[in-house]
Amino acid sequence: MNSRGDLHVKVAQISGIPLQAEFSCCAGELLAVVGPSGGGKTTLLRMIAGLNHPQTGEIRCGEHVWFGKGINLTPQQRHLGYVPQHYGLFPNLSAQANIVAGLDHLPKSQRRARALQWLELVNLHGLPERLPHQLSGGQKQRVALARALAREPSVLLLDEPFSALDRETRERLYIELARLKSQLQIPVIMVTHDINEALLLADKLVLISQGQMLQAGEPRQVLLKPRNESVARQMGLRNIFDAQVLQYDPDQKLLWLQFGEQKIACDADPRFRGGDNVRWVIPNQGIRFNAISSGRLSRSYNKLSVTIESLLVMGESVRLVASIAGIEHQLHAEVPLHLVQKLALREGLQTEVALKSDLIHLLEHDNSTPHHR
Repeated sequence: MNSRGDLHVKVAQISGIPLQAEFSCCAGELLAVVGPSGGGKTTLLRMIAGLNHPQTGEIRCGEHVWFGKGINLTPQQRHLGYVPQHYGLFPNLSAQANIVAGLDHLPKSQRRARALQWLELVNLHGLPERLPHQLSGGQKQRVALARALAREPSVLLLDEPFSALDRETRERLYIELARLKSQLQIPVIMVTHDINEALLLADKLVLISQGQMLQAGEPRQVLLKPRNESVARQMGLRNIFDAQVLQYDPDQKLLWLQFGEQKIACDADPRFRGGDNVRWVIPNQGIRFNAISSGRLSRSYNKLSVTIESLLVMGESVRLVASIAGIEHQLHAEVPLHLVQKLALREGLQTEVALKSDLIHLLEHDNSTPHHR
């Protein structure tokens, strides 16, 4: 088995599918590559696997260069585990035989026993002789994962691993993957278009769109401080507004903004000064309905007068849309159902919300993204 280590990727190509990316994934980490269909995610994964070849760059795992400076190792030489979108199982082989097929690095006498061990590890004991068509989607996914991991790979690559599964099966497999990740101590790269999946599972996030890396970092950091509007929208943030910088308050270290008919404050940002027109974003956790009603409004909150336009109950939470005086774009919030009931929120109600000043984030100018009002 190859010695384990961190994965470092720096690739670029102009012809074919344009792509440019640079990132690292440490052993024991899960890095999610997130982006829309056709954005270059799978191409990037195939480059790491050795199935596609970038025009320039370097791919290195630990001390081993996989690609670069005249080196281009085959997928077999890279000794990685790869789970493609549709699992890639051999239809005429049983679950156990599918795993045995990936164990050519072991003596023949050990392969069947090792395959059974891996079926147990992914909670598929009792099904070793079933053919793929006799397995559910979640069970096929587990066999594909077991086959990839049984090779004791230096890196595990997952291409949209949960996209074909129902919600309940997905959530069971999330727990399974989180458990395995902590045991494996290898870099895990997962491609997904589902930002919630990435926020749930990933230690690091790489956002990619039209072959370009938009931002990389810890998921929560990217969510709270998106670089520009393209990133904010890809992270699922909907509350993006225009404002004008009024002044900086050095005592409180706050920047005051004119927002429609109201003034709001955010944390100081040295990139902007009085008179600047800005775009700003706030995540759902920065919008509070209960802070005002219970009298806990502190100076770090901004009062905002709103009129509730619609409420949509979705299980234990409610999606709420409200209009803001003097502002075209509406405010979107997700509020727990019990809080909606406690505060008697209803369509047509005029009320106030609080915006946490430390969660208002000013965006870089992004010429590629049209303003959504």
